[in-house]
Amino acid sequence: MLIGGILVSIPFIWMISSSFKPESEVLAIPPTIIPDNPTIENYINLFTNMNFAVYLRNTIIIVLFSFLGLLFNAMAGYGFAKYDFNGKEKLFYVVLATMMIPGQVTMIPVYLILNYMGLTNTMAGIILPGLAVAFSIFLFRQFMTTIPNDLLEAARLDGAGEFFIFFRLVMPIAKPIFAVQGILTFIAGWNSFLWPLIIANDESLYTLSVGLSLLQGQYANNYALQMAGAAFMVVPIIIIFAFFQKYIVEGFTMSGLK
Repeated sequence: MLIGGILVSIPFIWMISSSFKPESEVLAIPPTIIPDNPTIENYINLFTNMNFAVYLRNTIIIVLFSFLGLLFNAMAGYGFAKYDFNGKEKLFYVVLATMMIPGQVTMIPVYLILNYMGLTNTMAGIILPGLAVAFSIFLFRQFMTTIPNDLLEAARLDGAGEFFIFFRLVMPIAKPIFAVQGILTFIAGWNSFLWPLIIANDESLYTLSVGLSLLQGQYANNYALQMAGAAFMVVPIIIIFAFFQKYIVEGFTMSGLK
């Protein structure tokens, strides 16, 4: 396992090391793991010569609205788990069926709908399709079916309203699944690439992933700058996953995916 871990880590170590090297040192022979002349010039160039500050702002906006969508998904999962209404099972099967359809299949219909609504090349057009996620609804529903109905009925007998029950009773109980879904939502929002690239024509709406692809095109020969951009994208994800990976495993287990 140690040998396998080292082999897997080599590209990441090389990426981070190269991001602190001058351009002339990246392709030096013999290669160096620790930079001889470390510099942060590559990271400075990302924000001075490129629009990475704009890309970062857009990515953060998408992530924040994705967390709002996470709340909507939790409400939907709670509804499927604890309420009885006509067509409940059929509607839930429809939600599950959408998980079996590749996202690339639905991109054209979604694009046409947003274009008809005048939301192409807007931040709203980038955000809206990602607010409802079938997989997230499924996980919340699976977890919330484990909450005793007697607990909810006791709260109703005490005069608690439905929103009070959800926010003050259900959400604290569902902290594990909120933790895992929060992590997965952050990763998905941070790495958003294909949809922003399709829906946005204005560079001021691009995300970090799209900006990184532009970096590879415009600065194809500047490997140090590319490594800095890649490290800026990847390192936050690695840190978050390293600290919260146990919640991901626990969340899937507690949601019935054993």
